[in-house]
Amino acid sequence: MALKSTIFKANLQIADIDHGYYADHALTLARHPSETDERMMVRLVALALHAHQLQDTCNGDGTLAFGAGLSDPDDPDASLTDFTGRKRLWIEVGQPEDKPLSKACSKADAVVVYAFNHAAEVWWKGIANKLTRLDKLQVWRIPSEAAQELAQLAERSMQLQATVQEGALTLSSNLGSVHLEPLRWH
Repeated sequence: MALKSTIFKANLQIADIDHGYYADHALTLARHPSETDERMMVRLVALALHAHQLQDTCNGDGTLAFGAGLSDPDDPDASLTDFTGRKRLWIEVGQPEDKPLSKACSKADAVVVYAFNHAAEVWWKGIANKLTRLDKLQVWRIPSEAAQELAQLAERSMQLQATVQEGALTLSSNLGSVHLEPLRWH
């Protein structure tokens, strides 16, 4: 019998000072049995970092949502879809292969990867040459220590505040706060 995903609910208040975006988002995250709290929380952070594009890119008329994640490798970890159904933003978390990223670039206006674990540098050195030709792609590094700290904020029902200022994000809850500065690799 297959194990089912665990459902997490997050009320996320975003104050993106860099982009003048202030909004509350009620989110549902399905965590696949093989997904860690760390990876799930990095997905949430990635969504928070790009939430402003709901207004900037879609003028508020779009859907910012989590994909099926590990349950469906052809679905993004998070995405922004405009009212016509066009994928404006495709977000992947972890260390995806080059072929799925190339495919994602053909399906979306922009593709963003957030690498976060201790082996991210090794992954990047091995794949960087294959990805440099993808002009729609951005690759970011979230420090491993910060990603591990994010896992400590995971709860089945979360009340979170995300503040984005000068390219850095601070995620806070009643369990504490984590400050992280993503580093752009590509």
